[in-house]
Amino acid sequence: MDNQLDILELAKREPMMLEEMENLQKINRNVPGSVQYSIYRYKKQPQWAIEDTGVIHYHYEKNNPSENYLELKFCVSGNIYCRKKQTECNYCLANQSRSCLEKVESIDVLSFTFSPTYLQQFAKTSINNGSISDQVLTFTHTVSFTKMLPLCGKTRMAIEALLNHNYTDTLENIFINAQTQILLLYSMDCMLGDKEVNSFSCKFLANEADREKIIKAREILLQHIGEPITIKALSRKVAINECYLKKGFKEIFGTTIFDFYQGQRMEHAKYLLYDKGLSVTEVSMLLGYSSISHFSTAFKKHTGLKPCELLTR
Repeated sequence: MDNQLDILELAKREPMMLEEMENLQKINRNVPGSVQYSIYRYKKQPQWAIEDTGVIHYHYEKNNPSENYLELKFCVSGNIYCRKKQTECNYCLANQSRSCLEKVESIDVLSFTFSPTYLQQFAKTSINNGSISDQVLTFTHTVSFTKMLPLCGKTRMAIEALLNHNYTDTLENIFINAQTQILLLYSMDCMLGDKEVNSFSCKFLANEADREKIIKAREILLQHIGEPITIKALSRKVAINECYLKKGFKEIFGTTIFDFYQGQRMEHAKYLLYDKGLSVTEVSMLLGYSSISHFSTAFKKHTGLKPCELLTR
């Protein structure tokens, strides 16, 4: 559950390596009887394009109820972190300390995991064909799901409060408990409401095992950034036919396998060229292109720039 890479890669839309990121702050805590949460803050590099992202994940196991949980994850960027204060200091917020050496722009990853016992207190005492929210809170919804979560202004304010509060000890637990309930409220209201969460155009996606295969296919694509894999080979690896794989991938991730894979390769190419300082020839070879011209054409189609033009910026 406590994996920052998945939400980071969704926000940056390319593979990430945590060992290459500068960690500014790490918090892992468990508020008794409430929520297990983590906050990781990383230094944001100027050239990184991070899209603020939220995810709600409902995990249900019929034969193993102890493994059931609801998780909220958020990745936000652009906050100012003061190394000295370990939060946003008043001078940094007011922009009165432009030359402050302690001030850095951050990428913040927050995760909140709620147990069934905790969530059930919020549900109606009697559920008769209740809303999807009621079913999720009582874990009577029998299909696991993961949904992208739009970040409204109220959600951002709750996240900022969690990042920058000054409470300690018992008062901190009370504050965290209150703020996480607010995040849970906004998430359930914004993402679920009374909507049906498992209505798919592709009927086979109602089967959790098939959805997991599609998600696994995406992971394999990310692992093969420098070693292109055909859709045929990919379908064999996840044990699903090509037609289902293509249709399911498009519905779950909103893009074709080819467009997703090309986008990931080109974003990784930008990283290798700009951050790692590799040559166009080296990057072309690492990404499995047969010629530099093929790589340059694909790169320009994705970014609007030739690889050499990126290096001169």
